[in-house]
Amino acid sequence: MTPNEIARVQDYLRRTFSNNRIAVIPPPKPSAPIEVHIANEFTGVLHRDEDEGEVSYSLVISILEEDLPPVSSLPL
Repeated sequence: MTPNEIARVQDYLRRTFSNNRIAVIPPPKPSAPIEVHIANEFTGVLHRDEDEGEVSYSLVISILEEDLPPVSSLPL
């Protein structure tokens, strides 16, 4: 992804989720994944897909079970 694409996707995510702490991190090497962080914490990986001239982006967010609250603390 180009720096312009990264900036545009970051702006879109910040506006969509009303959160200016979202950061799309350019990879150190062209082949490395593009990381998305919220408040300096890794949140997911961003992918660019081009099919028949149409470009789309997908954000894959991984949630570790250890980060989930216990079932008993959820409101009913």
